Amino acid sequence: MTDYDVLLVGGGHNGLVCAHSLAKSGKRVLVLEAATQAGGCAATREFAPGYSVSSCAQWLTQLSPEVIKNMALERHGLTYAARDLASVSLAEDGDHLVLQGGTLSGAGVGQQDMAAYREFDARMQRFSSLLAKAFSARAPKLVESNFADRLTLIKLGIGLKLLGKSDMNDLMRIVLINMYDVMQENFDHPRLKALLALDGMLGSHMGPRSPNTVFGYLYRRVGDLFGFHGPAQVRGGMGALARAMVASCEAAGVEVRAGAAVSSIDTEAGRTTGVTLVSGEQLHAGLVVSNVDPVTTFEKLVGYRNIETGVVRNVSKIRCKSGTAKLHLALDSLPAFTGLPADLAGHRLVIAPDMDYAERAFNAVKYSEYSQAPVMDISLPTVNDPDLAPAGQHVLSAIVQFAPYQPEGGWDTHRDTFIGILLDLLERHAPGLRQQVVAAELLTPQDLEHEFGMKGGHWHHGELSLDQVMMMRPFHGANQYGTPVDGLYLCGAGSHPGGGVMGLAGLNAAREIIKRGGAA
Repeated sequence: MTDYDVLLVGGGHNGLVCAHSLAKSGKRVLVLEAATQAGGCAATREFAPGYSVSSCAQWLTQLSPEVIKNMALERHGLTYAARDLASVSLAEDGDHLVLQGGTLSGAGVGQQDMAAYREFDARMQRFSSLLAKAFSARAPKLVESNFADRLTLIKLGIGLKLLGKSDMNDLMRIVLINMYDVMQENFDHPRLKALLALDGMLGSHMGPRSPNTVFGYLYRRVGDLFGFHGPAQVRGGMGALARAMVASCEAAGVEVRAGAAVSSIDTEAGRTTGVTLVSGEQLHAGLVVSNVDPVTTFEKLVGYRNIETGVVRNVSKIRCKSGTAKLHLALDSLPAFTGLPADLAGHRLVIAPDMDYAERAFNAVKYSEYSQAPVMDISLPTVNDPDLAPAGQHVLSAIVQFAPYQPEGGWDTHRDTFIGILLDLLERHAPGLRQQVVAAELLTPQDLEHEFGMKGGHWHHGELSLDQVMMMRPFHGANQYGTPVDGLYLCGAGSHPGGGVMGLAGLNAAREIIKRGGAA
């Protein structure tokens, strides 16, 4: 007799979404989370006395409305400090470019670029609508005769056909190239091009000239179809979203156990039997669902010795190298960015003056070096949510592109130097900021890996590239949430459709498990 119907390893947001749906279907579910709080990359923590920050994901841009509704997240405490925020491309001279909704202003942007952006924006939304439909179900297999998969492919084909000949040809053309070329085709303003290109490479190991960045951009724009017309900021930080998800899970009967690190997913004769915790405790269940990235799941938890050589080869091919770091600053007052109106201080602020600047930033990480002039995606969350810092004081949180997983000599040698580079860059845009710093924290890709348990520090659990998406995600044999190990499923960002705080990987996985009745 088993203790639970399902043991779910890793209490990140996809794991919680999956657990909730499984529990609603009548299964007894235990979520095992290594950290002291569930949520994974949706986390808020105090990084200096009195100063709290969203320690990994900082913007909400893609959360599925179906997940919000199914889990009744707003009833369980999810609220927003701000929604539909602008993206502001900062200039050292204060002549900033502002993109809000479909409107451009500032920085001398011309009427030609404004008109081109309206047309481009509408076209990208049409393209992303195809992805949104594909993301709402399991990825179809191409080589097996299955009615549901055939129907999915037919729907995708019809959707592509309905774009019309011109749009269909354009989508097939641009998805195979890069954001640099697409931006050059459409716009003149250098900061507009860089601002849009950034959304194709955030969280990745790709620069504007890299193939697959157009797909990355369209992937991010799926959030528009989900009702996010610009970034949203969760009140209380991203950890508040996780708390709402935990509350919803517990109301559905899920048991969530934090501080319960799993050391192994146990198998016998090719089938999972349960898990063993780091504490030595063994738990048994007929089904184990892993929200951990696929490489860690098979390499560390299942163990390569327990799976076939072909599966080991497929797992080892997954590209999950990150070039992303996070900077957190505790500030004694609100920084004054040159020329930035007060009403834009709480919006998304970006340092990326042109695409060549962004490409040079990427060049460094190719050789395991950090950029001397990085790209930054900046949030001042305390403008919209003052409770994250002591009265009158502030927090700055920034996504930094690019930083290597392991520079020569290790991060202990380079951490302070890189923080100094970031502070110098911020100082040029907000004079006096250095004197406002009370405390600073840098989370490198290696730190993100250790803190959030994601291989390479990659928040998608594997690069979003055309050879690692849809029916190829995470690899052949595990592309519909089941795995070559009977009774073991995947539900995390390494599965279809991918990462970001979206929740559809977890929801789709639960539906597949329920449909199969637990059979692998």
